[in-house]
Amino acid sequence: MLKYFFLVYLFIQTCFIQAQQNWVRMDSVYAPLPASMEVWRSTESVGGKPSIVYLIRAKLSDAGLLFTADTSFKRRLTPRQFFEKNKAPLLVVNTSFFSFSTHQNLNVLIQNGVQLAYQVHSIPGKGRDTLTWRHPLGSALGITKNRVADVAWIFTDSISKYPLAVQAPVKPRQDSQSVLSKMAFLSMLQPANKPRPWKMNTAVGGGPVLVQGGAIAISNEEEMKFAGRAIDDRHPRTAMGYTRDGWLLILVAEGRHPGKAEGLTLRQTAQLLIDWNCLEGLNLDGGGSSSLLVNGKPTITPSDKEGERAVPGVFLIKSNY
Repeated sequence: MLKYFFLVYLFIQTCFIQAQQNWVRMDSVYAPLPASMEVWRSTESVGGKPSIVYLIRAKLSDAGLLFTADTSFKRRLTPRQFFEKNKAPLLVVNTSFFSFSTHQNLNVLIQNGVQLAYQVHSIPGKGRDTLTWRHPLGSALGITKNRVADVAWIFTDSISKYPLAVQAPVKPRQDSQSVLSKMAFLSMLQPANKPRPWKMNTAVGGGPVLVQGGAIAISNEEEMKFAGRAIDDRHPRTAMGYTRDGWLLILVAEGRHPGKAEGLTLRQTAQLLIDWNCLEGLNLDGGGSSSLLVNGKPTITPSDKEGERAVPGVFLIKSNY
């Protein structure tokens, strides 16, 4: 009897999601998948513009799913190459921003509890400000060994085992130092915004944060990403978040294809995550980097005419079954 009521609940929940957002379940296209991982697609217009958006839900508590990340060294790989390198995982999605010249991740990446990439906290000034530096705190999504997700603003350095995390956005610091020290980081914080060791088994960074407490809360000004009017520009998007009841959410939106898929603004991306009951969520690198493979099969069409863009870091879901 209990199993019957559970199946009825799932049916009602699925119907509600479809009715609310006009999403279509696509699991069969990307089979085989475990029952704890779902693929949804929407081609409904967003803000009056044509859109193609994919949403993956994966149950964090399922021991049959391994949530991890991978990075390359002094080079970049396409998501397809990361798929082959990692022996055909269930999911590969792009994550951090990066330098085209050095192939360096500009955001944190943690694999099996070890930091393999660090946040770049310093941005050089221009023009009259060439002797000054601004130091924003970037954001990241992490998953603990106990499969608990968290979104936070973090400080990293190569001499500390764990990043330091705060749960509220921080105004950037401006000074003449090219490196943000731990002491300088601590001086940026308000008394109520206390740092803590961020002990994550897996983490990927990006920014800005889009959702806090289940509501739109975009920290683009604090993180110095898409500041000013850029918050309303439409682009291909990659974003991640999680729900209070333990679902990991991964969203990708196709864009820069006029008349077919014109992308999303940051506010629209945040709202779509909230429609899936997102508690906390953040933006990841988008534009030509946005790409998602499920069982090696592509979802959105990348905006670069060459196809998948090579990136230095990805988030992965592997099967433990």
